[in-house]
Amino acid sequence: MRQIPVDTSVATVMVAKTPQPKVKDRRTGEIATDVETGAKLMTVDVMFAANDEVEILSITVPEPGITGELTMGTPVALTGLIARPWENDFNGQKRHGIAFRAVAVTSLAAAAANSKAA
Repeated sequence: MRQIPVDTSVATVMVAKTPQPKVKDRRTGEIATDVETGAKLMTVDVMFAANDEVEILSITVPEPGITGELTMGTPVALTGLIARPWENDFNGQKRHGIAFRAVAVTSLAAAAANSKAA
C-alpha cells in the first residue's frame, strides 16, 4: 500500500485530545498492536495548522513513541508522519479515507518553557 510522507516543518501541531488506546475490535475491546514490534498502538488527535488551514488529524502511534505529557493544547513534534489512503466495502457501501501514522509524537512544552525563561 502506498505511503506518502507528510512534511510537518511549516506546520503548527498541538494536541487536540490526549492519547487513547487504538481499538482493533469494538465488539471485544481488543487493543491494536504493531505487527512488527508487538507494541500497543495509540491514537492521538492533533490540530494540524499549515497554509492558513487547520484540521484535526487522528494519528496512530506506537505507545513507546509517545514522549512527554500530552494534554490538550500541548505543542508537539511529529516524527516520521505518513499518510496512507485506504478503501473498503462495509455493508455494501464503499468507504475511503486517509490514515495517518507517526513513529513518534513528542511534547514541545518543555522546550517552549525553556525558551520563555531565557
